[in-house]
Amino acid sequence: MRSSRKNKKTNKFIYLSFYILVFIASFLMLYSLSLLNGIENKVRILLSIDLIVILIFLFFLSRKFIYHSHKKHFGFLLFCFLYTFILSISSYYIYKTYHVIDKMTSTSTTYYSSLITLKENKANSISDITTGTIGYLSDTSSVDGNQMPKEIISREKIKNKVVEYDSYISLIDALLDKKVDYIFVPGNYILMFSSLDGVDFESLEENTKVLYTKEKDISNDTTNKSNSLTEPFTVLIMGVDSEVENIKGSTFNGDALMLITFNPTTLNTTILSIPRDSYVPIACFTNQRKNKITHAAWYGENCMMDTIENFLDVEIDYYVKINFKGVVKLIDTLGGVDVDVPYSFCEQDSNRRFGSNTIYVKEGAQHLNGEQALALARNRKSNSNKCNSEWTGGVRNDFVRGQNQQLVLRALLNQLKKINNLDTIYSLMNTISNNMETNMSTNEILSLYNIGKDIIVKAGNEKMEDLVGFQRLYLNGEDARIYDSKTGLNLYNYVLYTNSVKAVSNAMKINLGITKPTMIKNFSFDINNEYEEEIIGKKETGLTNVVKLPSFIGMSEAKAKQKASSIGINATIKYVQTGSGTNLTVIKQSVSSGTDVSYVNSLILTVLKKETTSVDTNTKKPSNTNLNGPDETNKIVIMNIGNGS
Repeated sequence: MRSSRKNKKTNKFIYLSFYILVFIASFLMLYSLSLLNGIENKVRILLSIDLIVILIFLFFLSRKFIYHSHKKHFGFLLFCFLYTFILSISSYYIYKTYHVIDKMTSTSTTYYSSLITLKENKANSISDITTGTIGYLSDTSSVDGNQMPKEIISREKIKNKVVEYDSYISLIDALLDKKVDYIFVPGNYILMFSSLDGVDFESLEENTKVLYTKEKDISNDTTNKSNSLTEPFTVLIMGVDSEVENIKGSTFNGDALMLITFNPTTLNTTILSIPRDSYVPIACFTNQRKNKITHAAWYGENCMMDTIENFLDVEIDYYVKINFKGVVKLIDTLGGVDVDVPYSFCEQDSNRRFGSNTIYVKEGAQHLNGEQALALARNRKSNSNKCNSEWTGGVRNDFVRGQNQQLVLRALLNQLKKINNLDTIYSLMNTISNNMETNMSTNEILSLYNIGKDIIVKAGNEKMEDLVGFQRLYLNGEDARIYDSKTGLNLYNYVLYTNSVKAVSNAMKINLGITKPTMIKNFSFDINNEYEEEIIGKKETGLTNVVKLPSFIGMSEAKAKQKASSIGINATIKYVQTGSGTNLTVIKQSVSSGTDVSYVNSLILTVLKKETTSVDTNTKKPSNTNLNGPDETNKIVIMNIGNGS
């Protein structure tokens, strides 16, 4: 009797334990399925109903086995074990997938501010700073250049003299010239400034050292439009530089900018590569002063997005930051990509090394690995000082690089549809999560599944680009050397044609459904000539709305007056009696030539008027005659000229 009761208790415990395991596994599975919001909703609902029905059925079955002996109870226990195992494994992989995707989303931006000094300085930490001058940015909107330095100085109770500078360039120059002893710069300042155009900061790494680094997360003030990407949207893809394969702490350098619009209904996509040297109003500069668009990257992705929105008149819904080093592993995980390489070239590797690490790629159809694909996406110079003529032919510039990046992107999309291995998928997702950051919500990223599924089903054996309409856009403009007050140099800029900007903006708005397209009534073609896809914006020319200040040096006063008036400059003439130059000509101007006239508020032109010596016919003695008048030998005469003067 006792033995029978004991057996019943044991059976009760065993059956109850197995049912609890099934219940927990079922609950985890239901929770995991709920995370996949928007993905195969009908399938998820049916599967959830099945799980609940099976759970109820097993509950009654377990009660039967507990209170009534049954010879099939071992089969029941085996089923429960296998069922629990399957549900647990499935839940694990679903949750893992969700976690990897959730890791990509970012609601904040991490800023790093570093206090640096010259290596010869005896200080080795922030606590060693007792004397000397500290410099930081004067721009109060800069988180890592102004706000964080002030917080650090206050928290660390630093009493040193501080000096504010209006740019990172002048700040770094001040340190290298020993005008200040310490400066605050972004944490990854080596990558940000060592290859800055027009400024020789290549010695930064070997001449400076970091005494202190602080990080701070700032919430992004962005509002996503929905939880599902069912409406047309825009994405800004931004390249990020890093010395390691992790996007955290990486530097967004503004060299690789690609704006994409996508229409989920028509599956049409527009792709615009934005030249890094485009001369546009920078949203976070004082009074939105124009400069190279790449410099907007110094102030983070929000500044870059606002800048692009302003000059293209298109709202950017999302951004995606991609670490360059992660691209290498991503493509290698996919087994490489097929690209029709436009020219043979050589390029540095992902660690920016030449020499024995130089990457060589030949022209023509090639299967590229990660390093080769990244080299193609980065190449914009011939590198003739690094490689022989076999690898340096063809046109190389920022526009060609933009087209190369689009080639790599298309090849990447074509390769993605070939994935048929679960291990490859998870390896790919881990790589992406470590090397990609976006302001898309997790649900918005998950909704891409439906778009991708639709494309893959419709594509069949066709290439992705044959189904998805890829419309290439191009910002046309002209080269110009524009004076940059922060560097004191005439730097290369790419001044955009207004007609090209309008054409590109209009094409994006049409794809987003904001503007109705203009129907083409006439179309002609020649069967003997292959059809060439029109690249919108490439043929448009016209005005640039940029006038550069000329050099007045050597001009006569009259010619200088005429020239100043013709470009709408309110100028002032100052006469001097001594100076280097030709008499009665302009020998100096207060604003450097090459400056954008729209930023010239006043201009002083210095004209040389020397004294002349004549002979008095009455006394036969030489006399000094001042061109300004008999009583104004030492007086400087100021005369205003301008429009209508």
